[in-house]
Amino acid sequence: MAISAKLVKQLRDKTGAGMMDCKKALTATDGDMDLAIDWLREKGISKAATKADRIAAEGLCDVTVEGNVAVVLELNSETDFVAKNADFQKLLSDITHAVLASGATNLEEALQAPLNGKTINDIVVEATFAIGEKISLRRVTRFEKTDSQNFGAYKHMGGKIVTLIMLEGGDEEAAKDIAMHVAAINPKYKDQTEISEEVIAHETQVLTNEALNEGKPANIVDKMVKGRLNKYLKEICLVNQPFVKDPDVTVQKFVASKNATILSFLRLEVGEGIEKRQDDFAEEVMAQVNKA
Repeated sequence: MAISAKLVKQLRDKTGAGMMDCKKALTATDGDMDLAIDWLREKGISKAATKADRIAAEGLCDVTVEGNVAVVLELNSETDFVAKNADFQKLLSDITHAVLASGATNLEEALQAPLNGKTINDIVVEATFAIGEKISLRRVTRFEKTDSQNFGAYKHMGGKIVTLIMLEGGDEEAAKDIAMHVAAINPKYKDQTEISEEVIAHETQVLTNEALNEGKPANIVDKMVKGRLNKYLKEICLVNQPFVKDPDVTVQKFVASKNATILSFLRLEVGEGIEKRQDDFAEEVMAQVNKA
């Protein structure tokens, strides 16, 4: 019988198996959903689905530049042990180059990009089964530049932190120096024009309450808050920060000395923003005892 795409998707949703594996299972069982699930279980393929609710907060980030195109992404695992595995690192490299070649600009497009005759999403699901931990592609960003612009890429600790800088003018060496600075100092914004009014209003309120709680006279609180706010905004903006390789000059002055301007930057750190689960071993054991 002909196997419809809808039926394949239903099996995929139930098992977490790859699209091609689901189609094979349905073909082998004449479209019987229950038998197809058994077929996948017998092959060990559906086991990946049992790991879907696990938290993958370790892993590695990657950055690759080819000509005028660059890709930055994050591939997660559950443990740092797996991230150090050669198979995981090859998977990361393969995915990065596949995303670059595909033209994908975001995570959704990247997951559907081809890799070894399958989609990257299918490859990730298969890796979850093969490695024995939840593997997930979490973030993907693509950059494109002109010939007059320069990329600077930096990878720290094998990919625990990666950064990409795009300059107008300058050269690759200067761009890489700024990429290293971003990895070390972690600026939040390029300059103050990127900071929203909501962020400034929130910080102003926090600083005002802080000054009042310190017992400062109300008539000087406004002046204090303005001074502290300006200091804070300079600290979180890349162009105003003391350059990590020469703290006597700001990043802005260093870039200007290279006849360049900063267009954009991106910094990824593995697991940032993911709430890691803190397992209590004693509670885990008791939970298993109570199930018995």
